[in-house]
Amino acid sequence: MTLTGRASWYGEAHHGRLTASGERYDMHALTAAHRSLPFGTRLRVVNLDNDRVVEVRVNDRGPMVPGRILDLSYAAARALGAVGTGVIPVRITVLSER
Repeated sequence: MTLTGRASWYGEAHHGRLTASGERYDMHALTAAHRSLPFGTRLRVVNLDNDRVVEVRVNDRGPMVPGRILDLSYAAARALGAVGTGVIPVRITVLSER
């Protein structure tokens, strides 16, 4: 399955809090929040503005903002060159589901 849309990121304000999966959010881990994909699903995320790629694991629910399909950890956003921008166009490919 492949999806395109807009992604944002969340960082320090959430660091250490429990995610919907029961894990503690680690802003330095390569994770993401998605509304419905099973926890543990691995995704390939491409920043369509610069073609940078990162692989993340879904461990939280979100984003809560309409019009966005994924919330990335700070580390994933940094890998994609999205920290300064905040919201980026992405293509998400499911690599494996749990």
